[in-house]
Amino acid sequence: MTQPPTPETGVPVCYRHPGRESHIRCQRCERPICPDCMRDAAVGFQCPDCVAQGAKQTRSGRTTYGGMRPTDASATSIGLIAVNVGVWLAIALTGGGASRLVELLGLRPDGLCAIGGLYDLRLSEDLCQRGGTWLPGFVDGAYWQVLTSGFAHIDLLHIGFNMLALYLLGPQLEHLFGRARFLALYLLSLLAGSVAVLWLSPDYQLTLGASGAIYGLFAAFAVCVRKVGGDLRQIGALLAVNLFITFAFPNISWQGHLGGFAGGLVVAALLVYAPRGKRRTAYQVGGLVLVGLVLVVTILLRLAVA
Repeated sequence: MTQPPTPETGVPVCYRHPGRESHIRCQRCERPICPDCMRDAAVGFQCPDCVAQGAKQTRSGRTTYGGMRPTDASATSIGLIAVNVGVWLAIALTGGGASRLVELLGLRPDGLCAIGGLYDLRLSEDLCQRGGTWLPGFVDGAYWQVLTSGFAHIDLLHIGFNMLALYLLGPQLEHLFGRARFLALYLLSLLAGSVAVLWLSPDYQLTLGASGAIYGLFAAFAVCVRKVGGDLRQIGALLAVNLFITFAFPNISWQGHLGGFAGGLVVAALLVYAPRGKRRTAYQVGGLVLVGLVLVVTILLRLAVA
């Protein structure tokens, strides 16, 4: 039996076979490996130790960004779609655009009085009840509207587009983040859209729809594609089309779209770029809580200046 020649000094050698010269490095740990130690990976080669470590992590049931791997990555999206469709049906069966549910669930920064098809901004809620219909607003105490407005729709086309986008993007993002993180992304994006509406929309304008949350999913998908060095042209083209629609057609809340996109961008960046390791979940949860607190404080400030 012969021994391989000892490599010259300074020449990299395989970390498992010191007598073998190696100019290939593991893509994960960057240690030099010889042909016998190379294991095919998604990009390049990995060493046996890193392959074994990756197999353990896979068996632990964790997603790419640290969440628990869902058994059905579409379940949360289907549940959200069911809630949106249920609210839409309730609105449709109680009068559509004239339904009282629209005024209760939609987000209106400030309340006003409707009398005989006209609006009177001078009357308070107490005076309005004597002969008119009070349309509640957030600063008057309808605090639930910052969330319920994101589940209310009137037009079939409106809910159809939003739910189609949720059906296409939601399962992919839940597969990457896990159920809890995906749900946090959705709800915080929705809330960020409502915050933008409170601050940037006219005081008496009614806003409803899941578009803020959907734009948050668009932003999150772009962050994930950017993280892996993917091609952003497709998602960029889709966003460009949606931005054109947002500003080209009337009665579309650019405020909600902008706020939802910004919220989704921040939340996804926190989840995707949190340092890997045992404390990744702590960083992610802390970041999500901080985003939520910032949004709540911003809402309270809106109440303070009303």
